[in-house]
Amino acid sequence: MLESLHMENLAVIERTDVDFGPGLNVLTGETGAGKSIVIDAIGAVMGGRVGREIVRSGCPAALVSAVVSAPAEAEQWLRENDIDSGDELIIQRRVSEDGKSSCRVNGVPVSVAQLRSLGEILFDIHGQNDGAGLLRESSHLKYLDGFGGLEKRRAAVSELWSAWRQATDELEDLREAELDRERREELLREKIEELEKIDPKPGEREALSERRSLLRNSDKLASRLEEVYIDLYGDDDSEGAVSLLDEAAASLSAAARISDAVSEAAQAAESLRYAMRDLTDQVSAVRDSLDFSPGELDRIEDRLNSLDRLERKYGAIDDLAKVLSDARNELEDVEFLTERVARAEKAAQEAKKKLDAEAAGLTKERRAAAERLQSRIVAELAALSMPGVRFETEILPKEPDRTGADTVRFLMSANAGEACGRISRIASGGELSRIMLAMKTVLAAKSDSQTLIFDEIDTGVSGIAAMRVAEKLAALSRGRQVLCVTHLPQIAAMADTQFAVEKHESGGRTFASATELDERGRELELARLTSGDVVGEATLRSAAEQLEAARRFKSGLD
Repeated sequence: MLESLHMENLAVIERTDVDFGPGLNVLTGETGAGKSIVIDAIGAVMGGRVGREIVRSGCPAALVSAVVSAPAEAEQWLRENDIDSGDELIIQRRVSEDGKSSCRVNGVPVSVAQLRSLGEILFDIHGQNDGAGLLRESSHLKYLDGFGGLEKRRAAVSELWSAWRQATDELEDLREAELDRERREELLREKIEELEKIDPKPGEREALSERRSLLRNSDKLASRLEEVYIDLYGDDDSEGAVSLLDEAAASLSAAARISDAVSEAAQAAESLRYAMRDLTDQVSAVRDSLDFSPGELDRIEDRLNSLDRLERKYGAIDDLAKVLSDARNELEDVEFLTERVARAEKAAQEAKKKLDAEAAGLTKERRAAAERLQSRIVAELAALSMPGVRFETEILPKEPDRTGADTVRFLMSANAGEACGRISRIASGGELSRIMLAMKTVLAAKSDSQTLIFDEIDTGVSGIAAMRVAEKLAALSRGRQVLCVTHLPQIAAMADTQFAVEKHESGGRTFASATELDERGRELELARLTSGDVVGEATLRSAAEQLEAARRFKSGLD
C-alpha cells in the first residue's frame, strides 16, 4: 500500500506531502489544478518515463519520494536486487533539469528498468489514455491471457515457436546450399586437389629460399673455396699451410726430445695440426657439395612460385594444413547435404507438430477463459448501469506465432437487439470508461498489485451511471488500496480519504498543493463539484446526504 508521497519542484508543485490511507483515496480539484501531477509522481517512482519538462522552472531538479508498505510479492524482487527488506520500501526518483534521472530503493541505487519492474509489482495505473488499450485490438489477447492466467502456457508456445523458427531457418539455409551444391563441391575438390598436390610443409619456404640463395651464388662460392683449399693444401707451385704446419710440428717434436722446455710448444703445434686438417676436410666437403644437379635452381624457383600462389589464395603456408582439413570437412558436409536436408525437414516438422499441439491447447484454454470473461464482464457492466450491453470475445484462427494460433478481439453491443461489433466503432467515451473499469475489476482478482490507480475513470459518465461507477470503485477498494482522480461528486463521496488539489499564484509564480479534507471540507468540496461557485445551504445539505448515503453503502460492503 502507498502510505505517503513527497514531491519537490515537480511542475507547479513546489513542495507537498500526501499521506494516503487504505481503501478508496480520491483526489478532486478544478481542471488544471494539478491532480494528474500526483499520478505522474507515482508513475515516476514506478519507473515511468519522465523528462526535464517535469522539473519546476528555475529549479535544479525534481524529487519524488514514496513510502510503501512492502507486500510479500516484493520480497523476491528485493532479494534478486540485493536490497535489504523490511516493513517499508522507500522509493526515490530524482530528475535533474537536464533530464537525467537517478533512482533509489531503500537507499540503494537502481536503474529505471529495475524500478519499473518493482513498480509493476506494487501499482497498477489506469491513466486517462489507457482506455485506448481497449480500442487497440492487439491488446485484447493480453487482457484475455491475463484473466485466464495463461502467461506460462503462452510462454511455452513462444519458446516452441522460436525453436520451430530456428529449425525452419536452418532448413532454408540448407536448401539454398543444396541449390549451389554442385558448384561448391567442384570448387572444394579443386581446392583440396591443389593443396594435396603441392603438399606444403611448415618451414619449407625458408629452407628453399636459403638453398636458392646458395645456388644463385654457387660459382662465386666455389671460386672462394678453391682458393682456400689451395692455401691450405698447396698446388704444384707452392706448399700449403697444412704441409708447412706438418713440418713445423715435426721439428718441434724433435726439439722436445732434446729439451723439455719445448714440449708444451710441440703439443700445441700437434693440436693445431689436427685442427688444420679438420678445417681442410670441411672446406673440401663444402666444395664438393657444390656439384649441383642440372635444373635444381629451376625446380626450386617453380616450387617457391607454387607456394607463393597457395599463400595468396589460402593464407600463410604454416596454416594450410588446417585449410586443407577444413576443406575436406566441408566437402564431406556438402556430399551429405541431401541427408542433412532430409534430417532438417524432419526436425522442422517435429518442431511444428509440437508448436501446433501446444498452441491448440492454449486455444482451448483461451476459449474457456473467454466464456468466463464474457460472463464476468457482462455482470460487471450490468452493475455499472449497462444492463443491455452484450460483450463477446471473438477468437479467430491464424498461423501460429509466438503468441499462439489465435487472433483475439473484444466485441460489444451497446443496445439490446443490435449485433455485436468492434468496441472502437460502437463504444462511446462513457461506455469505454465503464468497460475499462469492468475489466480492471475482473482482472484485479488476478493481480498481485496492492494499489490500483485510476486517473479520471469517470470520463463521459454522469447520472445513475456515475453512481454505479462510484459503488464499483468502493467495492473494488475493499481489500486493496484504490487511488482515483475524479470530477464527480458521486465518486468523491465514496472516498475513505479525500484530498483537494488547489492551485494559486504568489509573487508571479504558480503553486499547487494537495490537502486532506476533514468532514466539513468534504461537504464543501462535494458542493463545489455539484454546483460550482454557487454553494448554498441546500447544496451543502445535499453534500452531507451524499456522504451519509456513501457511508451506509460502504458499511454494507464491510
